[in-house]
Amino acid sequence: MFSIDNHSHRRYNILTGDWVQVSPHRAKRPWQGQKETADLSESKTYDKTCYLCPGNQRANGETNPDYQNVFSFENDFAALQPEVPSAVEDSGFFQYKSERGICKVICFSPRHNLTIPEMRISEIEKVVKLWVQECEELGKKEFINHIQIFENKGSIMGCSNPHPHGQIWAQESIPDEPAKKSSNQADYFLKHKSTLLGDYLKAEGQEEIRVLYQNDQFTIVVPFWAIWPFEAMIIPNRPMQRITEMNQEEQKAFACAYKWLTIRYDNLFETSFPYSAGIHQAPFDGKDHPHWHWHMTFYPPLLRSATVKKFMVGYEMLANPQRDITPEQAADRLKNLSSTHYKLSASK
Repeated sequence: MFSIDNHSHRRYNILTGDWVQVSPHRAKRPWQGQKETADLSESKTYDKTCYLCPGNQRANGETNPDYQNVFSFENDFAALQPEVPSAVEDSGFFQYKSERGICKVICFSPRHNLTIPEMRISEIEKVVKLWVQECEELGKKEFINHIQIFENKGSIMGCSNPHPHGQIWAQESIPDEPAKKSSNQADYFLKHKSTLLGDYLKAEGQEEIRVLYQNDQFTIVVPFWAIWPFEAMIIPNRPMQRITEMNQEEQKAFACAYKWLTIRYDNLFETSFPYSAGIHQAPFDGKDHPHWHWHMTFYPPLLRSATVKKFMVGYEMLANPQRDITPEQAADRLKNLSSTHYKLSASK
């Protein structure tokens, strides 16, 4: 008899239309690799060489204000520029179009050594409010149609500065991943007159096994189709097209969910857990998109310890993503971790 917990199979991602290969039997391989111990070393609250610390000079010569909470500025080395000559070439093999945009850096805290799981709920709430404010302002610009909020945590995820921060890239075009999600959500909404993620949450609530956390406003799940070992999603319980629709209570509840998940991540291998995370939301094109249900996704690469990572190589690059531990196994491990950050537990 086939067992989803023991036999290889493929799972379908209802948001993107992609597939992932799951090989749960491989997780039974014996592990003789390194076991990490907790890193309790204290890093600096201020670094005079950091471009993001308050009062310091950035690479472009500008000086940061002596900010006390959150702080945002246009990226000094932006990947997108607001002033670009219009150009389109759509014939033959060599197609291109010009792309305008604005890139911003969001500093989460003036303290150089803080990360989201170590911040207070009230401090994380300020980050959420700044995201909302930036979306409201950037979304009003006539050439902005997509706003991508994201956070790269840890050097192995390409983070060039350890100071707690994230980024916002706002641009003319809808990138590939949110475009696929928009198409699949629209198809579902047309057929069922309800949002795809709203109904998905109901189904996950009935099974419960992949649900990590719930408050009145948000649910955290390890998605059925997860690719990364401990991938997770934060989903608002009520359908909202964009984060700008959150009320004050929902903003705080979102901050609570964000902290809950990242504490478990850090506690898993007792390390500052790296990940790339981002928010997908409806286009900022002035139109109504009732099929959209915004969400935040976390892609962490660690597999067995603080140094053993999951790389997308070989089969994953040439065919489709593959994972060994099942989403259900990952959810079980995360749910059973302490709510107290490991640094605080070890210091007692």
